[in-house]
Amino acid sequence: MDQFDALWTMLRQHGSSAKREHECVQLWRTYSPTLQQQIFNAICSKLEHNKFVHYDPLRAIQENARAVQTQTLSYKEYYARYGTTEERDGWKMENPTGQKVIYVRD
Repeated sequence: MDQFDALWTMLRQHGSSAKREHECVQLWRTYSPTLQQQIFNAICSKLEHNKFVHYDPLRAIQENARAVQTQTLSYKEYYARYGTTEERDGWKMENPTGQKVIYVRD
């Protein structure tokens, strides 16, 4: 649980409330060690680069878990991997900016 303690300290220094610690611990325990490390790294990186991390610690953890679980490939990367632009293996074509196609998989 050392990594959670370090995460909790980081979130508290960021301004998070101490009220939801028990809920955060319970959620944290549901994640695999690999996902825990990825969440920790994502939050740490965002805080170091002054990017937004939610002040509600539970939401901060949940949002970064979702972000970590979503994979993306550029159009070029997808075509190099599959040799086609057809959706495969759970990948979905998206055009979020209206200018550049990407492929997303949860």
